[in-house]
Amino acid sequence: MLNGEIRSKIDSLWNAFWTGGISNPLEVIEQITYLLFLRRLDDLHTLEENKATRLKLKKLERRIFPEGKDDIGRGGGRSYEDCRWSRFRHFEAKELFSVVNDHVFPFLRTLGGDDSTYAHHMKDARFTIPTPALLAKVVDMISQVPMEDRDTKGDLYEYMLGKIASAGANGQFRTPRHIIQLMVELVRPVPTDVMCDPASGTCGFPVAVGEYLRRRHPEIFRDAKLKAHFHRDLFHAFDFDNTMLRIGSMNLLLHGVEQPDIRYRDSLAQDHADEAGKYSLILANSPFAGSLDYETCAKDLLAVVKTKKTELLFLALFLRMLQTGGRAAIIVPDGVLFGSSNAHRTLRKILVEDQKLDAVISLPGGVFKPYAGVSTAILLFTKTESGGTDHVWFYDVEADGMSLDDKRTELLPPEKLGPIPTVALTAPDHLKNNLPDILARWAQRDTSEAKRPRTAQSFRIPKSEIQNQDYDLSLNRYKEVIHAEVAHRPPAEILKALGQLEAEIQQGMRELEKML
Repeated sequence: MLNGEIRSKIDSLWNAFWTGGISNPLEVIEQITYLLFLRRLDDLHTLEENKATRLKLKKLERRIFPEGKDDIGRGGGRSYEDCRWSRFRHFEAKELFSVVNDHVFPFLRTLGGDDSTYAHHMKDARFTIPTPALLAKVVDMISQVPMEDRDTKGDLYEYMLGKIASAGANGQFRTPRHIIQLMVELVRPVPTDVMCDPASGTCGFPVAVGEYLRRRHPEIFRDAKLKAHFHRDLFHAFDFDNTMLRIGSMNLLLHGVEQPDIRYRDSLAQDHADEAGKYSLILANSPFAGSLDYETCAKDLLAVVKTKKTELLFLALFLRMLQTGGRAAIIVPDGVLFGSSNAHRTLRKILVEDQKLDAVISLPGGVFKPYAGVSTAILLFTKTESGGTDHVWFYDVEADGMSLDDKRTELLPPEKLGPIPTVALTAPDHLKNNLPDILARWAQRDTSEAKRPRTAQSFRIPKSEIQNQDYDLSLNRYKEVIHAEVAHRPPAEILKALGQLEAEIQQGMRELEKML
């Protein structure tokens, strides 16, 4: 967890960007991302220097910053050593600004030595910090972060990404962290998984999978093969926004993933022959409420379902990308669950009849506020291509630990929030945070959950009933509500009861007077 001092510095830095003329939160994050990457390059170069000294080598095996003077920046003639973080961070503000603008960023755009997904996404880096004073403040703040501590630098970036959501205008890129963690806990990744998020944004899902595996499967980092798989082959993410690709890449880097596959890809427009059946795990919150022309949509998706709606096309995409036996946890708008068009019914029928639909978890409408009040649900399914749905488990989430208004205020102490709180919740706590209960009941879905009545918060519905309801998957179609009966008493009885109550109050007052 970040301490209060670092949080305060970030808040102060954020305000400095706003007063300095950069009001777009994504641009703020992007500029900080470039500088974090530059610090990482310097750390890698320092490691190579230490290695050469230890082994008494005359030359570095891998040199990131070239020898000699810079011939690519404006004016030239500056030593490449000045492009290193450990060097320029000590310059006074005016010289720092000149070096970063005229030499460091041109060097960053031509970088090839790092040979990583991160370097690839830095090729069109733009320096937009407006003043020397602001740049000096940013560099000073980043210099104080212990970059060798994965938890601290990961938390720092997550805290800054949270600023995107609070800003509202660009919050559609960010799924609430506790909802992501819930979905990861539900699918329980394993070290040999190959996961993908085809609409990755800031890469919240890959980051959460990585943190889950570090916590639950520490053996990964004692096995050379599993470790290599973790760093190079496990994580895949696509987006068609280059800013998101840079931010997502840095998010994974700061959480300790060395070489993820983070690529530019228009997931709905490009053919998926090279991606079909490739992934064992898909986690995603895909864009919805959008519409595409048939001419711009990938033909292999239209072959699954002919529709222009992005939420349905992404669902068809997930089915195409999953390998047989692969699992998915995805967020969909409620309309996918009960929409009456042929495309809606076709996809729901495919999930129930051809695959194994495991669960529908209905989320409250305020989860994505302040920027969207739409009701959504989490779908969990396994691709089998041979059916397997016997029952579908439903859960009605009424509280996620935060207020459901635009402020999204935490309703409980931090130790009682999220799907895995560090302190056990009481019954009143559960009314404010249902997420731990979801996991507990999910684990019992084939046992005690089968006996729950449909008036409960969770219950199972047999496949045959879903078929009879035209594959409607909305929870309210099956949930039963108990209507409390109001007792009607004659006026005489009510007056008598009021008289007794008044007598008791008077008696209590008399006893209180005696005591005084």
